[in-house]
Amino acid sequence: MKINDGRFSLSRNQCFFLFLVIGVVFFYYCTNIRNMAPDWNFKWLIQNNLTKLFTFRNVSLDWNRNWQTLETQTAQQTAAPYVSPGPYLVEYPYEYHFTINQELKCKQENPFVVLIVPVAPRNRAHRDVIRNSWGSEKLVNNQVVALLFLLGMQTGDDAEQVHQQLLQESNEHHDLIQGDFVDCYKNLTIKTMVMLEWLNSYCSSAAYAMKIDSDMFLNVPNLVSLLLKAPRTNYMTGLVEHRGQVSRVPTSRFYVPVDLVSDDVYPPYALGLGYILSLDLTKKLIEASRHVKALYIEDAYLGLCMRHLGIPPTDPPGWNLFHVFPIKYSRCEYSKIIATTTLQQMDRVWIWRDFKRPGRYC
Repeated sequence: MKINDGRFSLSRNQCFFLFLVIGVVFFYYCTNIRNMAPDWNFKWLIQNNLTKLFTFRNVSLDWNRNWQTLETQTAQQTAAPYVSPGPYLVEYPYEYHFTINQELKCKQENPFVVLIVPVAPRNRAHRDVIRNSWGSEKLVNNQVVALLFLLGMQTGDDAEQVHQQLLQESNEHHDLIQGDFVDCYKNLTIKTMVMLEWLNSYCSSAAYAMKIDSDMFLNVPNLVSLLLKAPRTNYMTGLVEHRGQVSRVPTSRFYVPVDLVSDDVYPPYALGLGYILSLDLTKKLIEASRHVKALYIEDAYLGLCMRHLGIPPTDPPGWNLFHVFPIKYSRCEYSKIIATTTLQQMDRVWIWRDFKRPGRYC
């Protein structure tokens, strides 16, 4: 380096070395940014101080570990943050255990349709809203309707306290199912497959099941009327998405790489807000999952499993029966639908009571 008249200059070799250092730093920075999960949430990570890693066995993923050894090791350690397997990968094992179960529910009630609501362990308020609204309908058109809530494991410092509250809630209502997987957004596919496992093991005598989100309004009589006319086998319906685009944007919440799903368009699938399936499909979908690479977009994943089976989902008989966007409440409008999402500020218990009062709808 030379200084001339208060200015400095670099030799050719020094310039080359400087640019080389800058290039290495830039490459390292970009590589680490790309390798970070697009939806990585450090606030969620800290709040959910997970106590153990859950390992799963999927023939399409190289995440095999010894479950018993890992659980023994982690039980002896202090709580450690959960390590995500990645922004889109999901590992599904075909073996989970139920810490809370209702194994006699279907034998005792002999339901025509089972309503299963995935919900977070802490979210007692949503469960009570459903119990006090559409979930209270037990006999519709002479058909028995059963209601169950599906939960994973709560994590964090209050995990044991939440579990004890759940046991008390289960003793009171007898409608909780809890599997030993971490209850988080990235595990929605696991939650769905555990639902299918439970239905196949404990409720195969029912004709249909409906998975429905906890923020939905469900017109149970319209649902039962639809199912009384529906096929009993190879039947899945709901708001069917045709030609849904596979996101290739790395920063997108729904990003999926080419090596996981090579097509640019998903096969038809029923949106996860609320879909119905005949109970013969549970065993078939479980088997298909052994051959289909898993991803955490659970409804699209079921669509991939249905394609593997060669069974397309069925469009509902009316285009306006399922609503992904909330519709303004009126007795007339709600009398025409099966399910709709609701806004957080809507009083769903009041809506249901008003909807069920005597009188004409329209």
